[in-house]
Amino acid sequence: MKNILIIMGLLSLFSCLNTQSHYITIDGFTQGTTYHMIYRDEKMRNLKPEVDSLLAVFDNSLSVYNPQSIISKVNRNEDVEVDDYFIKVFEAAKEMYDIGGGAFNIAASPLFNVWGFGSKTKEMPTPAMIDSLKEFIDMDMVRLEERRVVKDDPRITLNANAIAKGYSSDVVAAFFDSKEITDYMVEIGGEIRCKGKNSRGGHWNVGIDKPIDGNYVAGSDLSTILKITDCALATSGNYRKFYIQDGKKYHHTIDPKTGYPVAHNLLSATVIADECIYADAYATIFMVIGVEATKEFLVNHTELKVYLIYDDHGAMKTWYTQNLISNMK
Repeated sequence: MKNILIIMGLLSLFSCLNTQSHYITIDGFTQGTTYHMIYRDEKMRNLKPEVDSLLAVFDNSLSVYNPQSIISKVNRNEDVEVDDYFIKVFEAAKEMYDIGGGAFNIAASPLFNVWGFGSKTKEMPTPAMIDSLKEFIDMDMVRLEERRVVKDDPRITLNANAIAKGYSSDVVAAFFDSKEITDYMVEIGGEIRCKGKNSRGGHWNVGIDKPIDGNYVAGSDLSTILKITDCALATSGNYRKFYIQDGKKYHHTIDPKTGYPVAHNLLSATVIADECIYADAYATIFMVIGVEATKEFLVNHTELKVYLIYDDHGAMKTWYTQNLISNMK
């Protein structure tokens, strides 16, 4: 659902970093995606080994791409004690399930699989198949008891991708804080947590891609650039993950309440919040509920800054909250 934004100026920063600027860049792989990080450290410490170790532990907790992770064992109904990372994500997912009225649901994993977005095979599910899955894709049917996941139905499986990557950015940010690093940008799978200033002494600049078919290279065609600091940013969109069956396009955003891919006109949702775990989840919620419902939702959630890109009868248009104006270049 992610990877649809680019850190503006990242490549140029790579080329100009030096020992005098004290800015260091590291990158790698985690949770089935990539990470890119920039931080300023007067001691010029290479923190990549520690970051990789931290992310490996995180991967072993919440990555569905890792068959030996805690969440994979939970999905196989193995008796496994969950760790603090799992508990944090599970409790936040429960919270967002309630806040979003069921639009955010990490128990909806079987729906993604049956529609071909969570597995290598796909099939066109029948209404009867969808109805049968909706019987148990319910976060109220799963809970934590004494650091173990308890399910009311053993068919329940979890996929926390729509919130875990955001939280992993928060985790690395907390690690940098513990090292007394005051200027950094952490980007994992397109989810960002940043603090302080970039190497030019200004805010961190993030480009939001235009969600158009064929725009497969992040940063090649931008809708806007946002300047941010001391916050988190996440973007969710449909335009890079879809398939066409019998002439009809099926997007990967599934509405857990209906069991079907969304068919509204919202193409991309970007959210700025204090923590990336919530920015990530809110971006997913907005992609499920659509433009008008998002606008109504934000009336009572003025703490969020949101940038929407949507299709208006073939014309691409944008809408954003007024509190985002100060972040726009």
